[in-house]
Amino acid sequence: MSNRRVRFSVTFACMLGALAAFQPRPALAAVEGSFGRTLPVNGPVNVDLTTGSGSVQVRTGAATEVKITGHIKITEWFNNDSEERLKRIENNPPILQSGNDIHIGRLDDPDLRHNVSISYELVVPAVTRLRSHTGSGNQNVEGVQGFVELQSGSGELKLSDIGDTVRAETGSGGIEIDRVKGNVNARAGSGSIRATAVAGGFEGHSGSGHIVLEQTAAGSVHAETGSGGLELRGVQGSLEATAGSGSISAEGNPTGAWSLRTGSGSVHLQLASSAGFDLDAHTSSGSISVSQPVTVQGSLGRRELRGKVRGGGVPVDVQTGSGNIEIR
Repeated sequence: MSNRRVRFSVTFACMLGALAAFQPRPALAAVEGSFGRTLPVNGPVNVDLTTGSGSVQVRTGAATEVKITGHIKITEWFNNDSEERLKRIENNPPILQSGNDIHIGRLDDPDLRHNVSISYELVVPAVTRLRSHTGSGNQNVEGVQGFVELQSGSGELKLSDIGDTVRAETGSGGIEIDRVKGNVNARAGSGSIRATAVAGGFEGHSGSGHIVLEQTAAGSVHAETGSGGLELRGVQGSLEATAGSGSISAEGNPTGAWSLRTGSGSVHLQLASSAGFDLDAHTSSGSISVSQPVTVQGSLGRRELRGKVRGGGVPVDVQTGSGNIEIR
């Protein structure tokens, strides 16, 4: 009799578990809203923006005001207080102004930060310094003539027509930069970097991704990728290019030292026709070809070449673990 009771209890428990599995679960609910503010300014503006989750778009407009639009989304399984929290943010948006210094996005109340996403659209004067950080979200900035710093834990970054130094960093996502009158520092944990019409120095790092640079004014270049190729054009200064695995292509005038190294991949150099340099090229598996006459110093072979081109000059050091080296 006791064995029957045990079997019945186990069976009954299994039936209850099965019924519980078929019970409808609460739906994921979302409420959305927005806010807008127009702030008067006079002179150069400093904007500091942060959002845990949400996109950011910035463009330029009138010189005397900053327009801010915020798009709020609160997503929860239980929708008990979402509407109330939404109203609190709409009525008192996270915007602080002190003269021409504007801080956007800081939510001190932890209840307001929970499962809240705020995306921002800004219209700012051209003479603006911008710092924008988002935990997760894409960012797009155009026309700002001051210093710009963008950071995202996960998201794509796009910048165009910037009049000063640019710093851009994303943990996961690509970076696109076009028309910058200043130095560029770009870092992507996982994603490609493309920078065109850069009138200044360039420093680019990618853990895994391709890096493309088109330089239009003198400045040192440092480009490094763990896995991916490098395409560097118009380089006017020193160059340090490193690829863990991938080909390297570089074109320009070596007015400073050039160092190009890849673990596995070919290296193609196209240098100014008047450039004089000291060449040190080595490949563990591949061949070396140089279109200009070389005055050999020391070693000469299919996989190693040291010598002077046009009487010598700055050092040009090229190494690949596996691949051909071609210098024109």
